[in-house]
Amino acid sequence: MHDFGDDRRARKPTNRIRVWRLIAFPGVVARCRDKCVSSPEMIFRQLFDQASSTYSYLLASRAGGEALIIDPVLEKVDRYLHLVKELDLKLVKAVDTHLHADHITGLGALRDHTRCITVMGEQTKADVVSMRLADGDKLTIEGLSLDVIYTPGHTDDSYSFALPDRVFTGDTLLIRGTGRTDFQNGDPRQQYESLFGRLLKLPDTTLVYPAHDYKGDTVSTIGEEKAYNPRLQVRSVDEYVELMSNLKLGNPKMMDVAVPANMKVGLAQEKIAQRGWAMTAQDVLPLMRSPDVALIDLRERSERERHGTIPGSLHVPYLALQENISSGGMLSELAKSTSKQLVFYCAFGERSAMAVQAAQDAGLATACHIQGGIDAWKKASGPLVRPG
Repeated sequence: MHDFGDDRRARKPTNRIRVWRLIAFPGVVARCRDKCVSSPEMIFRQLFDQASSTYSYLLASRAGGEALIIDPVLEKVDRYLHLVKELDLKLVKAVDTHLHADHITGLGALRDHTRCITVMGEQTKADVVSMRLADGDKLTIEGLSLDVIYTPGHTDDSYSFALPDRVFTGDTLLIRGTGRTDFQNGDPRQQYESLFGRLLKLPDTTLVYPAHDYKGDTVSTIGEEKAYNPRLQVRSVDEYVELMSNLKLGNPKMMDVAVPANMKVGLAQEKIAQRGWAMTAQDVLPLMRSPDVALIDLRERSERERHGTIPGSLHVPYLALQENISSGGMLSELAKSTSKQLVFYCAFGERSAMAVQAAQDAGLATACHIQGGIDAWKKASGPLVRPG
C-alpha cells in the first residue's frame, strides 16, 4: 500500500465493527464512502478506489448541468461514466491535483470518452493537458467556481481547490497526516508554507477532502486538523523539515508504472495531423489576415487575458463548441456562407484537436487546428494581443 506517512500508520487492525460518524452542517449531510453530500444547489459525490486508497470527487451545480471530477482513477472510469449518466450530467473537466505516483490517472480515458477538458497545474510534467492553472486562478464550470491554490511540497506541481465551505487538498493535507515530501521534487519547507501559510489560514469550519485516506476517514475540517493532526503540532519550519526528513518510507508500489504513464496523458495529436486536419504555427503565420481563414480561439477568458490571443480571432469557448458547429450554429453558418476555413486553437492543441474531430463529424470538412496551440505559436514568435 502506498504510505504517505500518516502518523497513525502503525495502528494495529482490529476486528471491531467500524462506526461511521455522521457529519452535519447547514444544508448538507455526509455519509460513508462513495457517498453523496448534497445541498439544493450542488451535487457532490466522494468516490473511493480501494486498491490505491484514492478519493475522487464529482461536482456539479445542478442535475442536468456541467460537472467536473477531481483525481479520477483509470480503473474506475466506467463507474464514473455510469454515475454521470445516471445523474444526467455532462462531464466537462477532469482535474488532477498533481502527478500521482500510486495510481494511473483517469484523465486521458475520460477525455477520450467525453471530450472533456483535462486540467492540471502549470508546473505539471505531464506531456499535454488541455488547461494548465496557476495560483489565484478559478476552476469553473456552470454554477461553480473553485479557487486555485498552489500548494507545493508533496510534489512541485501540487494544487488544492477551494469552495467557500470545503477544500480539496490532494496529497498536501491528509486527515491526521500530510503527504510525504521525499520524491517528485518534494520539499518539506515548501509544504510547511503550503500548510501553515495557505491551507490552515482557511476558516476552521472549512471541510477537508483529501486525495487519500488509509484508515477509513472520509472528511475532516481545518479546525480539526489544526488541533489533532500530529504533523501540524510543530513549532517551526525547521522542526517540520526534521520530522518529514526522517520518515524513512518505501516507494509507492505503483510508482515505476504510474509516474511514466501519468506523464503521457495527452491526446495523440499526430492522428489528427495524419488526416490532414492540422497546421503548424509556421503554416498559419502567413494566413493570419487571409479573408479565407477564420481563427477560432477555444480557450477560456482567463487564459486569453493571461497569455493573449492571435489578432483577429473569434472567441468560441470549447464548452460552447457543439452548439456553434451544429446546424444553424454560428460557426456552421460562417463556414457554409463564406467558405472560410475554420482554424481552431487552444493552449496546447488538445482541445482544438477534439474540436476538429467534432467539426468534421458535423460536416465542416475544411476545419483544422494549430498543432501545439498557443504554446507552439509563442515558440514560432507569432504575434499576440490582449483581448479587449
